Amino acid sequence: MSDTPTPSSGPSHIGRYAVRRRIGSGGFATVWLGYDEQLDAPVAIKVLADNWSEQHEVRSRFVEEGRYLRRVESPHVVPVYDAGSLDDGRPYLVMAYADQGTLTDRINAGGVSVPEALEVVAQVGTGLQALHDRGVLHRDVKPANVLFRTVDPAAGPAGVRAMVGDLGLGKALDVSSRLTMIAGTPAYVAPEQAQGEKPDACADQFSLGVLTYQLLLGRLPWQHASLAAAATPTEPAPMSSADLPVPDAVEAVVRRVLAHTPADRWPSVTAYVEALGAAVEGWQDGAAPLGTRALPVDPHLTQPGARPSPAAAAGPTPPTRPAPPAGPDAGSHPGPRRRRAAVAALAVAGLLAGGLGGYAAHRALTSEPTPSAEVEVMDVDGTLSVVVPRAWDAAVGRDGWQPANAGDGQRSPAVSAGTEPDWAGDQRAHGVFLGLLPGEDLPPALPRHPECGGGGTDDRDETDGDPSLTAVFTDCPGGVTVERLVQVTGAQLLWVQVRSADRATANRVLDSVDVYGL
Repeated sequence: MSDTPTPSSGPSHIGRYAVRRRIGSGGFATVWLGYDEQLDAPVAIKVLADNWSEQHEVRSRFVEEGRYLRRVESPHVVPVYDAGSLDDGRPYLVMAYADQGTLTDRINAGGVSVPEALEVVAQVGTGLQALHDRGVLHRDVKPANVLFRTVDPAAGPAGVRAMVGDLGLGKALDVSSRLTMIAGTPAYVAPEQAQGEKPDACADQFSLGVLTYQLLLGRLPWQHASLAAAATPTEPAPMSSADLPVPDAVEAVVRRVLAHTPADRWPSVTAYVEALGAAVEGWQDGAAPLGTRALPVDPHLTQPGARPSPAAAAGPTPPTRPAPPAGPDAGSHPGPRRRRAAVAALAVAGLLAGGLGGYAAHRALTSEPTPSAEVEVMDVDGTLSVVVPRAWDAAVGRDGWQPANAGDGQRSPAVSAGTEPDWAGDQRAHGVFLGLLPGEDLPPALPRHPECGGGGTDDRDETDGDPSLTAVFTDCPGGVTVERLVQVTGAQLLWVQVRSADRATANRVLDSVDVYGL
């Protein structure tokens, strides 16, 4: 999130904190610069976005981020001071204010020197190791999630401290049984993470290696446009060049951390950082050991400013929540039917746990009920539709979603329906989710479902002429789970998952999926 002030008719207070301005916003949350009037200190307040307020799984993951951060006592992990809920029930987290912006800011401003790059890697590595020691995996290490904060010289190296933040994809290592193929950022994600395999700390280590390469050379080791590309074995381009000779010892350390196979990497993040420090000793004679160097203050980045005045604190009133948009009339389709897509994809619960970003908040259908045993459910834009058993319309989401591999704020059509409000989190409940997401290629494999006892073979085929990938899981807590991913256009995938009591019901739901206007 950018630290550029953005005019907004935001709230004057969040809890006991006076709100000064909006720092930035993304698909899941808005971050406000606040002031703790009791302790006379600036804070960052992260508030769950309104469009996710009714989605239980997203709310839970948001609160989990605060819990994960609170587990760790490290100067290189963003500290959480407080948590609460707004009047409308949305949760918020109160964290340290990163007054020196993010690593993305520094890269965009011209990059960092080699000594600064190495120190950033060392400090980020310290934060990641602290998370791992407490059983937490980050899963999305990238420049935007490395924050900088000025520190008191008495508290450590003078100047600026790098911190790991934004655990929106974070997960406890002991419950990370499945990670979806599109969790993480393609250029930084580990191959096993892109393939949907069970992650461990080696995945974060790999991402830190990509960050090292980028900071030292000013470019990424590869240009993965999708997570399907990230899942393919790839050798990084040579590091050393005539413009910037890199010692063989340094390149060997970085190449090992970027190994495609996790077992070939370093034993831990700490081992990697220590090996990197030893390798650069001859490269930077007389330099202080990594982890003890000062990072410079950038005077052009936002500072917290003075304590807000009473007049400022009186500010505008919180915005009202918009009414949910009305869906299209059930009898008025936006155009002729393009294809009978018949696809199925990731379980919504797994989708959320893996950090896809989830689907829209459940909302009631606006159409009048019919006596039929089945009902058609369509997203608000009229792009996707599916016919489900009448019992599945107990919880319907129609407002779209934000895939994790899309840009901040970029939403795509999606629709869901289930047998109960929390069906996505109840493996015995039944329902369907379908949504469009960016993607130029099918992934090498679909996510696994360890809760199911049988099936799960990935079958490549075509669905109405489009390449598709299908997996059927049997002996599941709720009966059957079917997944299929279809390449519906050159740059879009259609992803749907059906969880039903029997295969016959699943087949009827799959055969009813339609895509319009593509």
